[in-house]
Amino acid sequence: MTPQTTTPFPLTWLYVPGDRPEVVAKGLASGADVVIVDLEDAVAPDRKDYARSATAELLSAPPPVPVHVRVNALNTPHAEEDLSTLSPLPGLTALRLPKITSPAEVVGVAERTAPAEGGAIPLYALLESALGVERAYDIATAHRALHGIALGETDLRADLAVLHDPALDWPRSRVILAARAAGLPSPAQSIYPDTKDLEGLAISSTRGRALGFLGRTAIHPRQLPVIERAYAPTPQEIESAEEIVKAATATPGAQALPDGRFIDPAVVASAHRTLSLANRPTRH
Repeated sequence: MTPQTTTPFPLTWLYVPGDRPEVVAKGLASGADVVIVDLEDAVAPDRKDYARSATAELLSAPPPVPVHVRVNALNTPHAEEDLSTLSPLPGLTALRLPKITSPAEVVGVAERTAPAEGGAIPLYALLESALGVERAYDIATAHRALHGIALGETDLRADLAVLHDPALDWPRSRVILAARAAGLPSPAQSIYPDTKDLEGLAISSTRGRALGFLGRTAIHPRQLPVIERAYAPTPQEIESAEEIVKAATATPGAQALPDGRFIDPAVVASAHRTLSLANRPTRH
């Protein structure tokens, strides 16, 4: 199989259980920008070894889409075997590290998984506790191998003992700010656990976009089109961005548009980002 080029600005990230190869195969054909093979929460303890070996077989050659693997938590006996088995494989795009609470954990994985010839396997740190969120910026700047951070909201809810969604808005903003301050991409929004409530998913994703997330992780293929629609620029946003870029090209520097909107380099950069998102390949 020939690997696809990673989509600029991926918007859809689909979790699939590592111990179910038939589900993984469907995930690879689902149209998700990135498939995340999960060896952690989605796999029962007595299936961990099988999930790892099945994933190693999958990644023995490059899959048709980028594949990340969420390994087991670093304080469990399965993590070291996950890292040593999967890190050298040619089909692995990145490793996702769950329940990270310190920069040292990221550094340790980066050093253990760096190829002998140089370079580093891209890592993503999942912040799933109050301590992880509190240390978000330190974790985000821990090592050059770290390509992103994200929030794990299910575990965080339990750690904070909160039931209502607005209680997580501050941790969400904290992680988004830490990522951007560290020069990392805007994080993808955490999963929406009710796979049949597509209306709720759309509302939640629209709110996530307003907070500053970019794209979202999913746990079922039916969620992917909803996420993509929520995070893709609207026709009005595209039209506005085109107008801004056209005006900035014709007359460089800060200026006001005929309708009174003021544009400066930051506004122009945002417009270019909107157009890049609009021009990304559509999968759904």
